[in-house]
Amino acid sequence: MSKQKSAFFCQECGFEAPKWLGKCPSCSSWNTFVEEIVSNTKSALPFSVDSRNSKPTPISDIQHLEENRIPLRDTELNRVLGGGLVKGALVLIGGEPGIGKSTLMLQMAIEEPLSILYVSGEESEQQIRMRAERIGIKNQACQLLTETNLINIINHAKALMPQMLIIDSIQTLYFSAIDSSPGSVSQVRECTAQLLRFAKETNVPVFLIGHITKDGSIAGPKVLEHMVDAVLQFEGDRNHVYRLLRTVKNRFGSTNELGIYEMQGTGLRVVDNPSEILITNTDSNLSGVAIATTIEGMRPLQVEVQALVSSAAYGTPQRSSTGFDAKRLNMLLAVMEKRCGFKLAAKDVFLNIAGGIKVDDPAVDLAVTMAVLSSNADLPIPQGITFAAEVGLSGEVRPVNRAEVRIHEAQKLGYKTIYLSKYNKGITISDFKIKVVLCEKIEEVVRKVFS
Repeated sequence: MSKQKSAFFCQECGFEAPKWLGKCPSCSSWNTFVEEIVSNTKSALPFSVDSRNSKPTPISDIQHLEENRIPLRDTELNRVLGGGLVKGALVLIGGEPGIGKSTLMLQMAIEEPLSILYVSGEESEQQIRMRAERIGIKNQACQLLTETNLINIINHAKALMPQMLIIDSIQTLYFSAIDSSPGSVSQVRECTAQLLRFAKETNVPVFLIGHITKDGSIAGPKVLEHMVDAVLQFEGDRNHVYRLLRTVKNRFGSTNELGIYEMQGTGLRVVDNPSEILITNTDSNLSGVAIATTIEGMRPLQVEVQALVSSAAYGTPQRSSTGFDAKRLNMLLAVMEKRCGFKLAAKDVFLNIAGGIKVDDPAVDLAVTMAVLSSNADLPIPQGITFAAEVGLSGEVRPVNRAEVRIHEAQKLGYKTIYLSKYNKGITISDFKIKVVLCEKIEEVVRKVFS
């Protein structure tokens, strides 16, 4: 018998080396190499390889065809995927343990009127049935399979030929031609490659559920994310009821889309109007609260910015931010101190974006500034006011993109006034019922809001 050959693989990027290395030369990660058995034999899979000879073709001679999409009942997943699921697509969805990845996929499997094969390598059939009954079984054509052997899974999929295949999870599968444990770099890479080959040859869309590492990236080699057609990130705080589905990569649509769900006892509920859940409904005016009109992907949102400013109890003032970039908060505080004359150097400043979401839209700058100044002076901002503008280093109110969409969203939700930059071009104020106030400096905004 021939001697088994082993190699060392980087757990972060999949780089292969003949010996152990302390630092990966590809991704510069330390202590990530593990030894795995490399097999010289390759087992044939139970479906044929397309043996057509490929040849170069002028790009002008290639016929352009629209993607054949499968519309889903889940409107949020539809939006994130770019308008539906493309046939033959390989989609990877990752997230923290317990965040709801399996619930989202099982809910789709038992609600969509399609023939779906749900493969689980982590739970038994009885456990999946219990969770499905809690959600509510609507699709009787959904097939369950508890298997971790890739060859058996593909055999069953070829026999059933479902309209969709769901794998939970890719880290539990193993390919018998590779002598390494499930979840290793070589196993994850090879299993994904074979499932990609199956999806493209049979035109069956495949969903892969993936684990994540402690730093939030998807476990396994980085090449895993390059192989698939779309990467979705399911995120949110388990202490909050809301979950966000973001697009990290999408070959068939935009990467700026966002889906919002609410976790309930009966599964995940689609949130059609996220602005209502992100803003506190209260009759009393509170200081330090400002409403910002932001955009996530193609969707406008109203988010509540909360600030608390108090005298520093210790020598060094604290600067804390939740859901907003802390460095940008420090920059805005420096602008208020230097350009506008507000004394905040000896104050503790705490900032929070309500609802547990994270925003990185520059249009939130003005709302953050007004929330901090409102808390500092203990003067509440009048109700019915929203902000959408960036703040520059000289204290100027800068324009933001898609201002008309933001105005329409604020008007639809019943706001009376929206503050924008004076330099926004192409806005016809008379076209809107809402009062549009155009400002040039922060001091101007402060005078008009608190007058």
